[in-house]
Amino acid sequence: MRRGTLTMESSIVGIEGAKEAVPLTAADRRAVRMALLGAVIGTTVEWYDFYLYATAAAAIFNHLFFPNMSPLAGTMSAYATALIGFLVRPLGAIFFGHYGDRIGRKRVLVITLVLMGGATTLMGLLPTQAAIGIWAPILLTLLRAVQGFGAGAEYAGAVLVAIEYAPRGRQGLYGAIPYMGVAAGLLLATVVFGLFSALPPAQFESWGWRMPFLFSAIVVMIGLVLRLRLRETPVFEQLERLGHRSKRPIAEVFKLCRREILCAWGARIGDNSLAYVYDSFVIVYCTQDLQLPKTMILSALAIAAAVQFVTVPLFGALTDRIGRRTVYVIGAILSGICVFPLFWALDTRSAVWITLALVAASSGAKTMMTAAQGPWFAGLFPARLRFSGFAIAREVTSPLAGGLAPIVATGLLAANAGSPTYVCFYVVGLAALTTVSLLLAPATSRDLAVPD
Repeated sequence: MRRGTLTMESSIVGIEGAKEAVPLTAADRRAVRMALLGAVIGTTVEWYDFYLYATAAAAIFNHLFFPNMSPLAGTMSAYATALIGFLVRPLGAIFFGHYGDRIGRKRVLVITLVLMGGATTLMGLLPTQAAIGIWAPILLTLLRAVQGFGAGAEYAGAVLVAIEYAPRGRQGLYGAIPYMGVAAGLLLATVVFGLFSALPPAQFESWGWRMPFLFSAIVVMIGLVLRLRLRETPVFEQLERLGHRSKRPIAEVFKLCRREILCAWGARIGDNSLAYVYDSFVIVYCTQDLQLPKTMILSALAIAAAVQFVTVPLFGALTDRIGRRTVYVIGAILSGICVFPLFWALDTRSAVWITLALVAASSGAKTMMTAAQGPWFAGLFPARLRFSGFAIAREVTSPLAGGLAPIVATGLLAANAGSPTYVCFYVVGLAALTTVSLLLAPATSRDLAVPD
């Protein structure tokens, strides 16, 4: 693409009086492919890192970094270090959101990718408590904080790059596609961790658990190559050319978009919590309470993640047809309905029923919400505030939702003598909050290709 000239259909319609769409050139189509691939790779790194940490926290970190505690206390402590990553995500969202609206989407996404992948790789080199004592959990927590700081703006930036390159009429589809990176990250994390966890216990605890963390460096290098070759989005280039960039995007978001922010926070709590109940807490429940092999639940999660490669674009395209909020609301309602059948299926201890239930709950209901979330959040904010607004709307609730969800679920399980009933009601309450927040939100019909 030529700097300062908008040649893509999505970027010229509705700008400066253009009346007809301009066909995409070969260079434009390459730019779109690079934008989508770069967005998916970056999101893959983000969620590979986070799901890998959550899986390791449930399966091995309690032994390596908190060996003097009971299994339950060790698991809770490992999850507490995971919570640190969520506590700093809002700080990353504010910091990088500001610069994403000031200096551009591309530059910020390069930095966040390095921070996330670098922290994860260093975790694979970290000595355990047996080697350096108390410094092991301290360093683990510090690296988790760096990981979370970078992740605070990664997904928002990836979605905006995809949407701001999207042809008109496909912004919902393109805005959902980065979530395929979430599925890819979960799939990679469960498969890679599952392969190494099949080693003899002594080898796994000695060196096998490190390999999935070190593997992150390879994916980061691929993502860096793609993002360094990517041009800035057409919408941001137009904002630069017209001098419409905000000088204080964070302040403007809270001044002009208070209703949007509050409704987005409410909507976000449900799908974020559900992701960690369905994709992380179930590991603890199946392995510690039901005494099932780790390989069984990890295989079921891997199959559910693979199915999302079909359901994510399907639900994204559906948002272009019936509306972003409509799909989001349907997903929230179905997620509240699915949680009881999910735990009934887990209690059967049948690999087939467990897999089918996780596919329905995670790849279906939950993914319907998360596929609609990206384009819906982007549509809440004008282009000059879009990175800041999106990142803040998505990440401020992370400590209350995804970060606390496994801890709350584990506590509710223990409080009810190992019965998941309280956990199910917890999920239903979150789904209800998401539904109400969506219904109270303003309409999001703006053209995301127009730099308003």
